[in-house]
Amino acid sequence: MSGRGAMRSDYMHWAKNQPPVRFHLASSEVAHFALDRLPISIADLELDGASYHRYAPLREAIARKEGADAECVVAADGASMANFLAMAALIAPGDQVLVEHPAYEPLLAAARFLGADVIRFRRRAEDGFALDPEEVERALSPSTRLIVITNLHNPSGALADEAALRRVGALAERSGARVLVDEVYLDSAFAEAPRSAFHLGGRFVCTSSLTKVYGLSGLRCGWILAEPDLAEAMWRLNELFGVAQAHPAERLGCIALARLPEIAAETAAPLARNRALANAFFAGRDDIDCAPMTGGITAFPRLRGDVDRLHALLREEYDTSIVPGRWFEAPDHFRIGVGGASAMVEEGLNRLGAALDVLR
Repeated sequence: MSGRGAMRSDYMHWAKNQPPVRFHLASSEVAHFALDRLPISIADLELDGASYHRYAPLREAIARKEGADAECVVAADGASMANFLAMAALIAPGDQVLVEHPAYEPLLAAARFLGADVIRFRRRAEDGFALDPEEVERALSPSTRLIVITNLHNPSGALADEAALRRVGALAERSGARVLVDEVYLDSAFAEAPRSAFHLGGRFVCTSSLTKVYGLSGLRCGWILAEPDLAEAMWRLNELFGVAQAHPAERLGCIALARLPEIAAETAAPLARNRALANAFFAGRDDIDCAPMTGGITAFPRLRGDVDRLHALLREEYDTSIVPGRWFEAPDHFRIGVGGASAMVEEGLNRLGAALDVLR
């Protein structure tokens, strides 16, 4: 345990233990996709006790989706395990790791658990939480071994463009570092979504899953894209930590990946409608500041007031939830998600507005 951080994610424990509410603006994913809508039978979910070795059909399906070679694909139990496997293969205790601020807490917890010396670089609210390579450069040192980014940014939903990512990649090369990009929200930009940063060069290692954008969180179908030698090291760690993925989930992952355009087609229009509802709400308030949502599922408004009081009032009086910004090291902000049914999102925003009016 020497040199390691706390063996937990406080945010995940908090999030999983919140009482349910009717208007769940704390959710960061789209509505769950019903598996009975897929053409499957029990025979498709073979369970014979075998530990399938790096199940080739799933690797190949992920590779086709991402435009990568199958030898660059590592399967993982969701994006969270993908991020942990990637970090475990890329850093050692005492290595310097640059992590964006504000950040998704489990990324920080994983780096600290692995013994990293965590240094921060800013994504500024006044700039719409854009990825600024100059901020990365100011934090960079010859000791930097990894730069950690989310794209789309969690919690704000800001999209980092390819030019900014290329500049960060060049900075990483200068220091002999890698760039880990969590892309679990990237597909929620739909037609505007760029290709994975994996295609920008060997410095990039990218993670994703079918969880957030496709409503398939129960499959835990995650993956890493990395150069073949790194992918091999990550597979070895995967075998150490979990031996193999659950084979019925691997098979369901293949079926879902084959029908991904059909699944996504039902998500794009409702998300666009919900983002428009959220943007109209933001524009009509003078007690919060928030850049308009242009893609993604989450937004991260700044409140001119007490976020914890707002959170408590919403739960106690309005049957509504948000995520207080303290979980992202920004206590004057809060995160909301607009991935649910439009009627739920609209009424949740109405209730959020009513609570804000009470607190004025």
